Amino acid sequence: MHAAPAHRPLLALLIRLGAVAGLATMSALIKLASERGVHLLEIMFWRQFLTIPVMLAWVWATTGGIGSLATNRPWVHFRRGLYGTIGMVLNFGAVIILPLAEATTLNFTVPIWAVLLSIVLLKEKVGLWRWSAVALGFIGIVVIAQPGSGHFPLYGALVGLGAAFMIALISIQIADLNKTDKPLTIVFYFALFSAPLTALALPFVMTSHDSTEWLLLAGIGVTGLVGQLLLTAALRFGKVASVIVMDYSALFWATLYGSLLFGVLPPASTWFGAPLIVTAGLIIAWREHRFAKTLRREAAPLEGT
Repeated sequence: MHAAPAHRPLLALLIRLGAVAGLATMSALIKLASERGVHLLEIMFWRQFLTIPVMLAWVWATTGGIGSLATNRPWVHFRRGLYGTIGMVLNFGAVIILPLAEATTLNFTVPIWAVLLSIVLLKEKVGLWRWSAVALGFIGIVVIAQPGSGHFPLYGALVGLGAAFMIALISIQIADLNKTDKPLTIVFYFALFSAPLTALALPFVMTSHDSTEWLLLAGIGVTGLVGQLLLTAALRFGKVASVIVMDYSALFWATLYGSLLFGVLPPASTWFGAPLIVTAGLIIAWREHRFAKTLRREAAPLEGT
């Protein structure tokens, strides 16, 4: 069995920062590919399929064989692949439907969904601070979406929130898989199980592409792979509640790419709502950090007996 990873919070933060940059670049490329007529499901297929040979070549070159990708939990990886495929549909869909900054900001609700999932799945008791953060976060969503104003389509907001929910759910799965498997193994099996699922749609959605579109699809595969590896590695060395603060740097990248590539800057409502959602996430991360410190302090006397 794979040894439990060491807790290295600073390294985890730096890795997560790199993951955010990689995934933000992937999102911009997805939007460019979609605007050129490439179907969402085909984008998903190439994003995952390209991962498989690249990872096999890398593992073969660095270890001399693929034995390091072995796992004793294939069904857990299959379930992660199924959930991840659903999450990709929503996440990529939000990027295509919404401006990059708005899609990114809705992703910041992941900690809020994580709190709600901890209540439902882990039966945790949530106190005033975290409930207040949940309420603050949803106020931020309302400010950004402006229901009934026509600011952007309601279904786009729902897709974006659904994507954030799936990320929170998948983060729990990845944290569990990190206890036994390496990041390379987790990412490889995600691609291995999800690529065939998306391939089923290719006869209905695939079209011919020019060189630019093939470069975009290749870029999506590479940046997605790098981002996914770093994202998984960050959860290997740090807790979700600690590393998630780096995710807010995605708004910088989304604003930059939105301005340079699409000539779109976030409206005032996004700048008013985003700080509310970010503050909610920081409160949740702070409470998780305090809670973890309390547990370690209480456990210390027991370990010394």
